[in-house]
Amino acid sequence: MYNREPIVLNRDCEAVLVPMADKVIIPKDTEVVIAQDLGGSYTVYVSGNLARIEGKDADALGLEPVAPPELPENASEEDLEKLAWEQMKTCFDPEIPINIVDLGLVYECSISSLPEGQKEVDIKMTLTAPGCGMGEVLVQDVKEKVEAIPAIGVANVELVFDPPWNYSMMSEAAKIQTGMY
Repeated sequence: MYNREPIVLNRDCEAVLVPMADKVIIPKDTEVVIAQDLGGSYTVYVSGNLARIEGKDADALGLEPVAPPELPENASEEDLEKLAWEQMKTCFDPEIPINIVDLGLVYECSISSLPEGQKEVDIKMTLTAPGCGMGEVLVQDVKEKVEAIPAIGVANVELVFDPPWNYSMMSEAAKIQTGMY
């Protein structure tokens, strides 16, 4: 977390308003305050609203973007799956400072081979509430972060609501962090 000092954007920057997920452009020279900086994206306070800025736009905040994931040259499928889960652990709901894996939102991650030698990843995930406005933003975040893995050709992310999410699906660490233990 940051010390909540205002930062002046050094260029126009795309963002998504939280929780409605409306896309906006925050103009250059606008003051923002970072509320959350987890997983390579930034939730900022701007003009009385919360907005999420993608990691690729870290430079607008005067910050360095997160380095892409690396996969050893002779990685096994098990190594690839482990890295996919690690990448999903860098995905955070902009309002909850816990990754989606520990929140229990990812139900399945399976890997298969594509004809051209790359791998395809199929992911099933849910949301803490079916009406969450940030759902498509989280789905896109998972897709982009898993597809950033060198051997992955495509990541398919399906949003499902059966079974419905409940707090018992959270990891022990997430339950402790939220006080739901």
